[in-house]
Amino acid sequence: MRIVVKVGTTTLAHTTGRLNIRRVEQLCKVLSDLKNAGHEIVLVSSGAIGMGVGKLGLRERPQDMPTKQAAAAVGQCELMYVYDKLFSEYHHTVAQILLTGSDVRDAQRQENFHNTLFRLLELGALPILNENDTVATEEIVIGDNDTLAAIIAVSVRADLLILLSDIDGLYTADPRTDKTARLIPTVSEITPELLALAGGSGSGLGTGGMATKLRAAQTVNASGIDMVIASGADPDILYRIAAGEPAGTRFTGRC
Repeated sequence: MRIVVKVGTTTLAHTTGRLNIRRVEQLCKVLSDLKNAGHEIVLVSSGAIGMGVGKLGLRERPQDMPTKQAAAAVGQCELMYVYDKLFSEYHHTVAQILLTGSDVRDAQRQENFHNTLFRLLELGALPILNENDTVATEEIVIGDNDTLAAIIAVSVRADLLILLSDIDGLYTADPRTDKTARLIPTVSEITPELLALAGGSGSGLGTGGMATKLRAAQTVNASGIDMVIASGADPDILYRIAAGEPAGTRFTGRC
């Protein structure tokens, strides 16, 4: 299978913004193993700003654009250094692609990006993509990596999109505030009622929330691609998802 995996900031970092070393090491090990098993893996990784916040010693995620971009510049270096080091231990070559809204909206630039990504897969590399937060502004921003992951999954004609998050999946209510909330294992249609369950941003370090994930599901499902939302707390869950076993919430694609 061709699998696009998106990891959020809360999966990669502690609440301090510093790298969650044990979890990231396990994530790279599992993704390397899935690649060894014959799957094509594309990784969409958040975390540049969050890790920059930690490395610069900032108390919270910045609100002004220059500081966000400065944090991204510092954090992206750290992020790719870690990925390159860990994936190299399992003999996999990584490639970095940073995108802005213009790269996915302009026809010529989108074609260039598309050709590069497919060639990397043909060469056996593991592409790692992120929004180019260092230069993105309101006019060229994609907005969040859930949306970016959905765009990429459609672009590369993926078989599956997996969003690893700080929540186990879609619930009937917010499980952090409602103890009666139940996990919804399968969604075959995204209804207005389901959209109403979505809240705002999940954490102080991240930008996404359930609303962005549901929009991502709508995007990929319309192209016949399944999507799974699952907790990134234990990267081993990727084995179960790749095997088609129940895990998190699966949104079934339709053509």
